[in-house]
Amino acid sequence: MTEERKEELWREETISTEPIFTGKMISLQVDTVALPGGRTATREIVKHPGAAAVIALHEGKLLVVEQFRKPLEKFQIEIPAGRIDPGEDPLTAAARELEEETGYRSDDLRLLSAFYTSPGFADEKLFVYFTDQVTLGTQNPDEDEDLKVDAITLEQAEAFIEEGRISDAKTILAVYAWKIYSLTGRL
Repeated sequence: MTEERKEELWREETISTEPIFTGKMISLQVDTVALPGGRTATREIVKHPGAAAVIALHEGKLLVVEQFRKPLEKFQIEIPAGRIDPGEDPLTAAARELEEETGYRSDDLRLLSAFYTSPGFADEKLFVYFTDQVTLGTQNPDEDEDLKVDAITLEQAEAFIEEGRISDAKTILAVYAWKIYSLTGRL
């Protein structure tokens, strides 16, 4: 079966959308959709403007931030990342977040990958950039962010994954991309 035919047969057409919540970072809606064969279903959808993250190496170590994550009720070590502002280019957002969160900047950010974080219920697209060219800038976290900045070795990063201190997808991806880079010189 061709991809075009699959889409025609399996595509879900939106019948109605009910807005449930609109916040500063996300909105939630419930869509009623028409399924093949005349059936209907509901889809709970989180709308998100997208985010950008940076794998930033400084003197052979990965720049990370540690912060409390309320949904998990624990501290997490993560690569710097944040929401893309309306109309903002993902590259600009990545550079902004790197400096705001870590106090380092880079004019040499290269897109590693862009992917949807949870396509079963959310439209958030995350752009992950890489740099090994950073200089000291000015840290300026959001007023509601309490961050501890660190630079960790690959061995520490792998241990933090094992311990659950690194457990988000973007940072795990970052550690494995860094490992490939350290072994091959390529991403």
